[in-house]
Amino acid sequence: MTEQAYRIERDSMGEVRVPANALYGAQTQRAVENFPISDLRFPRMFVRALGLIKAAAAAVNHDLGLMEADMAEAIQAVAKEVAEGKYDDQFVLDIFQTGSGTSTNMNANEVLATLASARLGRKVHPNDHINMSQSSNDVIPTAIHVSAYLAVHDQLLPALAHLHQTLLDKAAATDHIVTTGRTHLMDAMPVRMGQIIGGWASQIQHGIARVESSLPRLAELAQGGTAVGTGINAHPEFGRRFAAKLAEWTGLPFVTSSNYFESLSSQDAAVELSGQLNTVAVSLTKISNDLRWMNSGPIAGLGEISLPALQPGSSIMPGKVNPVIPEAVLMVCAQVMGNHVTITLGGQSGNFQLNVMLPVIAYNLLQSISLLANASRVLADKAVAGFTVNEERIAGLVGRNPILVTALNPVIGYEKGAKIAKRAYAEGRSLKEVALEETDLSPEELDRILDPRALTEGGIHD
Repeated sequence: MTEQAYRIERDSMGEVRVPANALYGAQTQRAVENFPISDLRFPRMFVRALGLIKAAAAAVNHDLGLMEADMAEAIQAVAKEVAEGKYDDQFVLDIFQTGSGTSTNMNANEVLATLASARLGRKVHPNDHINMSQSSNDVIPTAIHVSAYLAVHDQLLPALAHLHQTLLDKAAATDHIVTTGRTHLMDAMPVRMGQIIGGWASQIQHGIARVESSLPRLAELAQGGTAVGTGINAHPEFGRRFAAKLAEWTGLPFVTSSNYFESLSSQDAAVELSGQLNTVAVSLTKISNDLRWMNSGPIAGLGEISLPALQPGSSIMPGKVNPVIPEAVLMVCAQVMGNHVTITLGGQSGNFQLNVMLPVIAYNLLQSISLLANASRVLADKAVAGFTVNEERIAGLVGRNPILVTALNPVIGYEKGAKIAKRAYAEGRSLKEVALEETDLSPEELDRILDPRALTEGGIHD
């Protein structure tokens, strides 16, 4: 820094040079210098949660008679501006930092102290005022829960609901089409296209339910436990009132933790939610791979469907079009699965009264939520909604499928059926034609028994 580019700030460890235009202070600058590790920063939703937390804390401190009204109002005003994203450029710290996230809590405290001091016209201290009744050890776990709940509520669940409805609509539109079922990637009994897509919709529906089932634990907030869970330096009512204030502002059912010792020392709720996200990623992987297989070709593959042509597929092969959306979703799913491993390892790093991998848990959890939300909408709008079914090709394949002989098993037995199927396949003839020669069944009986549409009934139970 040049002489004109910095100012001198002081903390308990001495003097520090801080960029002249920075709203943060000495402790943030020390962290900037200590952790030049990556280009990864806390996501927008986490900073939003921090702003809400600091605003709610100031409001409750005033309600409890611990803070003057004008100071509480100033802190709330600037904290809400932070929550809205006005000062995101001041949250400069790497996620690879102190495991408690103390550096990021102090980053917020210092920025808010600068802003509130300017608004109030007198000194607002980052520790004594902004951090009143708090500790990094309960602020950061609370921020993880609040930011993840907000992201799930605002982004992920609406996106999954949109994908679910898009799949239901596509299932209804294609339910008249009978196609060849496949097990082990080999021809099996027929199914309707609507049944296939309806199965995908059911996966997403269950994914929504799984994510929703984890929210009650995520709604429990650590705020009020302060340093080690005992609530030192916080009013006994602070945690309960804080959660109620946040619930009032967000419309979400936040409550204070039933056990602060658990909430500070573990991140089980984050690991649980990540596990549900991991399952959603597994579902999206299955759906995306099915789409790729069904779209394969168009000549030498299955060629059952045609995904929307979104971009040229090759720099050397003219006319080639690739299933780019399912491929992108598959990469998202791989990232989410990897994130779950990181979150799991982070979750098991609760040593005595504090978990020491909070920043990396926060980053990966919020990234997984965001990626799944965005990928679900892209998959719905740019793949599922617009694909067409190659009905003529499908109908021709269904009629030649020797596995339809399975329907004759109750009438002619397994061994006789196997003989007919093998002969039909070897001779390239229709199953009905061979069955007429090998059995006493009439053409009308064979048409009735081997009707592909009739063979697709069943499989869904209300």
